[in-house]
Amino acid sequence: MFKFKVIKINTMKKLSEEDIEKKLLRFPDWDYYENAIHAEFEFDNFKDCFSAMSRIAFECEALNHHPNWTNVYNKLTISLSTHNTNGVTEKDFELAEAIEAIVEVEE
Repeated sequence: MFKFKVIKINTMKKLSEEDIEKKLLRFPDWDYYENAIHAEFEFDNFKDCFSAMSRIAFECEALNHHPNWTNVYNKLTISLSTHNTNGVTEKDFELAEAIEAIVEVEE
């Protein structure tokens, strides 16, 4: 008997720099460089920052898309890109939108 492994292919296409810049008009806290979109958020304290990170983590799992991020005390720095396209896709903007909604509630 032969065993076959099903491989899902990501149909997300890498966005052009022009498309990314147009989409960023809706995300004033975000910048595009080094093949990713980036934002930094500042909270009142570490607890509020970590709370937002926990809420974002649930969204990441739901979307099956995970950021590169760092946290130092009350600052959260996030970079989003789709690794298998080596660039930014619609999926990154979908997660950025979810992150924005969470951060707005925290502010």
